Amino acid sequence: MAVILRLLWRRGASALFAALAMALLTVLASPAIAATKITRVVSPGGIVAWLVEEHSIPMLSVEISFEGGSAYDPKGKEGLANLLSGLLDEGAGELDSIAFQERLEDLAISLSFSAGRETFSGSLRTLTKNRDEAFRLFGLAMTQPRFDDEPVERIRGQIIAGLVRSAQDPNRIAGKTFFEAAFPGHPYGRTTRGEEETVVAVTADDLRAFVKSRLAKDTMLIGAVGDITPEELGRLLDSALGPLPAAAQAFEIPEIAFPEDNRTIVIRRGNPQSVLMFGMPGIKRNDPNYFAAVLLNHVLGGGSFSSRLYQEIREKRGLAYSVYSSVYPLQQSGMIVGGVGTANERVAESLDLVRAEIRDVAETGISEAELDLAKMFITGSFPLRLDSNARIANILVALQIFDLGVDYLERRAEIVNSVTLDDVKVMAQRLFKADGMLVIVVGDPVGLEGEEAAAD
Repeated sequence: MAVILRLLWRRGASALFAALAMALLTVLASPAIAATKITRVVSPGGIVAWLVEEHSIPMLSVEISFEGGSAYDPKGKEGLANLLSGLLDEGAGELDSIAFQERLEDLAISLSFSAGRETFSGSLRTLTKNRDEAFRLFGLAMTQPRFDDEPVERIRGQIIAGLVRSAQDPNRIAGKTFFEAAFPGHPYGRTTRGEEETVVAVTADDLRAFVKSRLAKDTMLIGAVGDITPEELGRLLDSALGPLPAAAQAFEIPEIAFPEDNRTIVIRRGNPQSVLMFGMPGIKRNDPNYFAAVLLNHVLGGGSFSSRLYQEIREKRGLAYSVYSSVYPLQQSGMIVGGVGTANERVAESLDLVRAEIRDVAETGISEAELDLAKMFITGSFPLRLDSNARIANILVALQIFDLGVDYLERRAEIVNSVTLDDVKVMAQRLFKADGMLVIVVGDPVGLEGEEAAAD
């Protein structure tokens, strides 16, 4: 600890304060993690859910996830899953859009859906006294959606308006180009929200087909937290989700490696500042050395004010207004991604410094003090993610997606703290390729060589 404090003192009082706060947080929050007992519930109808009982507040949060996000959208109809996510609560069963929404509002029920790259998710929040009706509406939305003309066109119009507004957003352009370049011809290369013409192409029959083929019990994962017993939860799950199909249509996302070809793509825009996005091959979540990568990245650029990238590029030189890196695991791939926001004339120098820091970490590793500080943060900040029933329910689903085990919350700190300096060194040499990065720049960078490309 003394070594860490000396390191932090050299970096400034603000970093010291943050580290001490994290240490205190770790001590205070550990009992909360230990008290989060997860029960695996199997309903009479065979539906499985993970439950954390919390009877002190008369509320219940439920998260549900299906295998089937935007990566499953048919070619030419990208944005299908996203459009569906905005429509499942716009009328179901005997209730049209207005009646359905009024019923939710009258009972203070929160119901929403979202589409990611690999999963399609639903969220339910309700008071205990209204949970029977909440589950009924939840089930209706997934088993008997209406897709009436008015709400379909209204939600479609909202999505298209959002796409038009963001069409000139440098961050969106960089992200879209990044995924297309990293995963050409692969489902991961598709945009989650789609494009104007692909969203227009989606029909009500396409929406019905997605529901029928993707929302099924065999790929369904459920997390529930709140004022309910296992027996009560099982009954409600059967009543709401029992009518779902037993099996989803077979569809497999092929495995794909992130490219390692040192490619730079420049998209010229007449802006005074540039957005830079970079990426390298990463690691999947189920890799046994996942936390070695997380800790390493925390030191590089994930640790905010204490990270090397922040210190070298922003704090010491004032070259950028933002700089970061993060571990980005996918089920069939993995990457280390990062970004820099800076003035056009500083892009080249900023990128050189990013490469220099990555090269230095790969060649010389990190110090014991840096590793200990990263462990302190990763273990100490995690309890903040358990600050509400909804967030815990979301984590319960994530644990199931990555097959981490019912006892993961109890084991997590031990797993993190067991990572050694040698583990991190091996990971740095495995992942950090300063001369094998994909770089996307949107703006008008000065003195930067690369492929010139035009955004769609």
